[in-house]
Amino acid sequence: MGTLTAPLRTLVVGLGQMGRSHALAYARDREGFDIVGLVNRSAVDLPAELAAAPRLASFAEGLALRPDLVSINTYTDTHADLAVAAMEAGAHVFVEKPLAADIADARRVVDCARATGRKLVVGYILRHHPSWRRFIAEARRVGPPFVMRMNLNQQSAGAAWEIHRRLMASTSPVVDCGVHYVDVMLQIAQARPVQVRGMGVRLSDEIAEDQVNYGHLQVLFADGSVGWYEAGWGPMISREAFFVKDVMGPRGSASIVMEPGADSADVDTHTKTARLRLHGAARGPDGGFAEPDAWISTADEPGHDALCALEQRFVRDAIREDRDLSRHMDDALRSLAVVLAADRSMRENRAIDLPEDL
Repeated sequence: MGTLTAPLRTLVVGLGQMGRSHALAYARDREGFDIVGLVNRSAVDLPAELAAAPRLASFAEGLALRPDLVSINTYTDTHADLAVAAMEAGAHVFVEKPLAADIADARRVVDCARATGRKLVVGYILRHHPSWRRFIAEARRVGPPFVMRMNLNQQSAGAAWEIHRRLMASTSPVVDCGVHYVDVMLQIAQARPVQVRGMGVRLSDEIAEDQVNYGHLQVLFADGSVGWYEAGWGPMISREAFFVKDVMGPRGSASIVMEPGADSADVDTHTKTARLRLHGAARGPDGGFAEPDAWISTADEPGHDALCALEQRFVRDAIREDRDLSRHMDDALRSLAVVLAADRSMRENRAIDLPEDL
């Protein structure tokens, strides 16, 4: 294994949209990372910055190189086994969200990290986004309790719809995307989620009969806060109101306001904030609002690849500085448990009470 100051010998597994961006982050930080291999189940064209990185035939071949870090960016149902194998081989792990396809596998991964002493970082990219961190801080000021309204609907066709169809073989939209935004809700509310309700609809005969490509969840919190989240994928999804990030409380509201013409299929849109609108509920002697709404521009915020670089810098520093990631892993389990309960709720057509130790 490498020293704490040497570049981390890094194996990248999965070179789809996120895997490619993470690989670029490693390639651009030569002092932090040294890519020892790229593994993908099919041949893919890669940018010039990755041309010199070795292409490997299998995950096993990559582990045989004894990497310091394994970056897992594959389909959800493979995450747990790959992560455990990597940590048992002595590597630290970065794994894209969701951590696993079910909570038992997710706990198995976290237990392995604790048993082996390896660092485990889950790809909650919004935690590294300066504008989203500001949004969470501003939203905290308006409650509790909170009303949290969030969605990310993606109109997809062609290759993008094919990717979504493959994803749905192991993960529903409300789980795959929902872990990000439930994680945001948990950071805002800072209260225990007590119950979740899920609803889903199959809007296409191009997916399996037991799959839904639109889902909606509602979360109830112990302090009286409520949150909803919706996610849909496919060629039929509307581009109207596809991106809602809005929090209300007794003292006002905080909202992310997208620029007109934003495209639901653009990956940068999924993290971009454009502007924050802050509204105060205080009123003056005449009964009108005491202060006008405040607008915060976030025009200089990082794009998608720059965000991936920030995220991988966190991975690098967590390893080099031996940071305690217990809270990070617990939060990943908590948000995953909520969205998986929502998925179960929509299939069983009933509300799901969440365990008190969540």
